[in-house]
Amino acid sequence: MPFFWADVDPSPREAQASSIRGMKVVALLVAAGRGERFGSGVPKQFLPLLGRPVLHHAAEALLREGGVDAILPVTRAGEEAEVAALLAGLPLLPPVAGGTTRQASVKAGLEALAADRPEIVLVHDAARPVVPPGTIPALLAALEESPGAIPALPVADTLKRGAGGRILETVPRAGLYRAQTPQAFRFPTLLDVHRMARDEATDDAQLLEAAGHPVALVAGAESNVKITWPEDLARLEAAMTPQMIPRMGTGFDVHRVVAGRPMILCGVEVPSPVGLDGHSDADVGIHALCDAIYGALAEGDIGRWFPPSEAQWKDADSARFLRHAAGRIAARGGMLANADVTLICERPKIAPHAEAMRERLAGLLGVEVGRVSVKATTTERLGFPGRGEGIAAQAAAVVLLPATG
Repeated sequence: MPFFWADVDPSPREAQASSIRGMKVVALLVAAGRGERFGSGVPKQFLPLLGRPVLHHAAEALLREGGVDAILPVTRAGEEAEVAALLAGLPLLPPVAGGTTRQASVKAGLEALAADRPEIVLVHDAARPVVPPGTIPALLAALEESPGAIPALPVADTLKRGAGGRILETVPRAGLYRAQTPQAFRFPTLLDVHRMARDEATDDAQLLEAAGHPVALVAGAESNVKITWPEDLARLEAAMTPQMIPRMGTGFDVHRVVAGRPMILCGVEVPSPVGLDGHSDADVGIHALCDAIYGALAEGDIGRWFPPSEAQWKDADSARFLRHAAGRIAARGGMLANADVTLICERPKIAPHAEAMRERLAGLLGVEVGRVSVKATTTERLGFPGRGEGIAAQAAAVVLLPATG
């Protein structure tokens, strides 16, 4: 799974919960879906939004106002460790594997809590990265009078039922609402209705309705967007970006060529009779790009983070350095707007490998390939690059950071 935080040392996890004993409110973060409608090779909850996975934004949103004691992620089988790493440092219960449907995933999470049950459980879609202020307090207040409560918005548009490209009828919109998450329930009630359910429901409130339990409505918000289509992600990013300011950094690096080493450029091994000399794998393109990112963050250079005097970095894969730089952007709450790398050499020829290099860098940075440029130039046979004695690289990166970052 292409998580760009995978090789970044996680934050301390001492704050993570190991038991729900004594907890009143636990939130299930449902992250087992594949998101086929979105059309990405990566599930939408793991896509980057302002430099961090959508999943992480959703978890932080649940905790922002207090009132939630812990989060229990429900993920696809085999992804538990990756999700735990992405949410490291948050009050997290060990992730559990979900099922083939949303309802089965929620039930799996509830059963994991059943032995030492909380009083209240929230169920939230990991593809909803924004929980508007006041939503969770309103839900918890509503549970004093009802076993379930959901945020919802009145339907404002005229509704049509159609088939075959033609309108069949107009559906009266009076009394219709658009349901959102997080949805809140008294834990025993929700567990009971899930255990009794025979038909598939599109949300948990539907199960309470079918069992005859009242479910309260609280005010929803347009900002509580569920990412379903690519334009939803773009809309959320645009809404959050005005609070960001651009920061630009540049980087430059040089390595001489030597025999007996592979030629690694921008994370791709290029056929060559010689390679680059250096303490690590000497990937001159990645080194320049790391310096550009660290420069945009005003966090020094690659030598500060990975000193060549330390033996642990000997022959190290420079991909690790770039993942770290991407992690520093995420740690500051930022996002990479674009990166541009220019390789300066007579040989090897870069053009046949440029697209593979772009894709490799984009994967390491956790951004779409359209934000990364790799190109090459020569020095008209002048200087050390012209004589084939070495390769140079220069890079530029624009990072968007919160105004307070």
